[in-house]
Amino acid sequence: MNIDNSLKKLFSLHSFGIKLGLDNINSFLNEIGKPYQKLKMFHVAGSNGKGSTSAFLASIMMEYNYKVGLYTSPHFVRFNERIKINGKEIPDQFIASFIEQYDKLIDQFNLTFFEVTTAMAFSYFEANNVDYAVIETGLGGRLDATNVIKPLASIITSISLEHTHILGNSIEEITAEKAGIIKKGVPVFIGKLPFNAVEVIEKKCTESASELFKIVEYVNEKKHCFELYTDELEVDDWTTPLRGDYQKYN
Repeated sequence: MNIDNSLKKLFSLHSFGIKLGLDNINSFLNEIGKPYQKLKMFHVAGSNGKGSTSAFLASIMMEYNYKVGLYTSPHFVRFNERIKINGKEIPDQFIASFIEQYDKLIDQFNLTFFEVTTAMAFSYFEANNVDYAVIETGLGGRLDATNVIKPLASIITSISLEHTHILGNSIEEITAEKAGIIKKGVPVFIGKLPFNAVEVIEKKCTESASELFKIVEYVNEKKHCFELYTDELEVDDWTTPLRGDYQKYN
């Protein structure tokens, strides 16, 4: 199967729409060898900022000479943008080979576009022996296809009212869905969140015995700059070339 036919097959799966739940992708991943279990990953969710935060995290690790996989969505021009290793997009050959190899299983398990893409990312990162992978959720968290993983850390960047017809009509309900990425004993990092969202996450972390780190406890925000203080690091007058103070939180 060539790349054009592979992408045609893949994009045709949009007709299934959004199907939240982990049963189908778990069944598929079991058939192809559970590639995600061989990966060291960071899991990023949030209403806004998750793409930027994922890119920053991958970039930081690349600066330390790690081989880093990055899985984000959506793409802007080419499908290949969604899956990268050290900034280089997944090649057409791998996409075509993956779709051809698992074409019947994709139909058997009625997979959606996002479920296939997620499984493809796991397989590509595992095949290329990445040191770490940064995985951005698609929608929500608890029932998102990426939530089959147990990461090194779970990150929730922001919470706002979005996708209310799917995730819930209140900040508390949406936060509960995002907090679904929190796993037992896995540390959690959160951005600048509404108070009622923080309460939901604190409760989840207590139940999961997960240590919680809140960015607001380490940052002093001034008019034109941020100051960052941790046990290991002090950064005064911290600026960034990116526009928007929200990028400093990311």
